[in-house]
Amino acid sequence: MRTFFVAGPALIVALLTACATTPRLKSAPWPHYALEATRTRQLNLPEGERFDASGLFLAPDGDLLTVSDRGASVYRIEFIPNTDAADLVKLPDCFTPEQLAPFAAEKTGRYDCEGVTEDGLGRIYVCEEENRWILRWDPGSRRVERLNIDWSPVQKYFSSTDRNASFEGIAIGGGSLYVANEREQGRIIAVDLKRLKVVDDFEVRSSVVSFWGPHYSDLCWFRGELYVLMREDHVILRVNPRSHRVLAEYDFREVEFAPENIYRRRLPFVGVMEGLAVDASTFWLVTDNNGLGRERYPNDTRPTLFRCPRPDRP
Repeated sequence: MRTFFVAGPALIVALLTACATTPRLKSAPWPHYALEATRTRQLNLPEGERFDASGLFLAPDGDLLTVSDRGASVYRIEFIPNTDAADLVKLPDCFTPEQLAPFAAEKTGRYDCEGVTEDGLGRIYVCEEENRWILRWDPGSRRVERLNIDWSPVQKYFSSTDRNASFEGIAIGGGSLYVANEREQGRIIAVDLKRLKVVDDFEVRSSVVSFWGPHYSDLCWFRGELYVLMREDHVILRVNPRSHRVLAEYDFREVEFAPENIYRRRLPFVGVMEGLAVDASTFWLVTDNNGLGRERYPNDTRPTLFRCPRPDRP
């Protein structure tokens, strides 16, 4: 989820000028690829209600899971044959109000879940932005627990005033849980899953020259590497999680701003991609369009799922 501000005319002109050209560092030492979408699907709104897709996970069985930043439920994306649409099907008995009841006294506001992932035991995790919680659902016990993580080693990166500048992406790999502190002081945090201890934190930046620091909107782990979705830079970074070195950059600006795809925005320079899943052949991206329609289809407020073949694989 994003908060919006009122900018003066001079700042707006400067931002629009910068965003129109997307200037890049000339000496970025990693490969740069442009993504193309070979298939797009509109995600049908569950029960007609607004759905701000935020986070994406490709399960081992091939299911695509997503969450909305307007609740704690997890949804499976079910493709509808011979159409360019898909249904959002809520997983039953998963992050239900009854399962979340033990945390009600400490919860601030509604559940603002911004990322989803799964571990090798099939347990599903979501990161909750408003309270900075990591919640885990166990399919065996049908119970939800809040992970008791000591965040003090990275507390200095957390905004004390903006609850929307918080956890915005989650991934699991190599025995660690990775969570992205979205912005103001964007930071990727690694937590040892067995000990629930922060063991690493780092920043990665793209080649895009911008007025702001890094904005992270989702994470994905694939084959020992971490993929970082940077909404405002309109790129995905492939990162070595041990050295923190950027290995490659994948630009989706042409996908997001294609005439058929571009969404209306409250601010013209704000990106809408908030969910990322990666496999050997494909990048999957999904939009959080804040209940707004596309320029060509203003009354259609459904999120869009993009399938982009990997340009770095034969």
